[in-house]
Amino acid sequence: MQAFQPLSGLESLQETIMLNAIEVILICLVAQAALTDLAMRKIPNVLILSGLLLALILHLLSGPPWAPLSHWLAGTMAGFFLFLPLYLLRGMAAGDVKLMAMVGAFLGPWAALQIAVVSSLMGGVIALLMLLVTGRWRQIWRNLVQICQPLLLRLSGVPLLPVPLEPAASVGGIPYGVAIACGTVSVVVLNHC
Repeated sequence: MQAFQPLSGLESLQETIMLNAIEVILICLVAQAALTDLAMRKIPNVLILSGLLLALILHLLSGPPWAPLSHWLAGTMAGFFLFLPLYLLRGMAAGDVKLMAMVGAFLGPWAALQIAVVSSLMGGVIALLMLLVTGRWRQIWRNLVQICQPLLLRLSGVPLLPVPLEPAASVGGIPYGVAIACGTVSVVVLNHC
């Protein structure tokens, strides 16, 4: 029986090495997505699709037979549905939602949730920094008043129709791929500490 223990230790070492390889590949992919998002303000579908396929292949090779279902599929769905409401409210681009789904495919649903929370916090910090740099504080204040005024009047009993913002009234979007990349790297590094 002792002859089988080193083999099981070797398999455990291989799984640890493969998990580290999965994390390194994911970090490379999200770094590429962040750079592309900064440069072109979009995340290419080919990057997302190849990342999803690569994550599936790595889970098939590295783990137990149920790994593709428990990690890849559940993580993809978790990552996708965590940011889907923001996309539907037009607060985020579709590429960011797909990038989060790819991140979930690599690391599973629990890590996708952790990364979504950290990415949201980092996205808020990036948005505040962009407002400071561009000096659009007054414009965002006017937008908030314009959005909240009808709501407050309706809550006080005054019947009103909602007043939509003009398309040009936005204070700008943020490259959320950067926030997702920072959140991914943070969670992966903190999980090893």
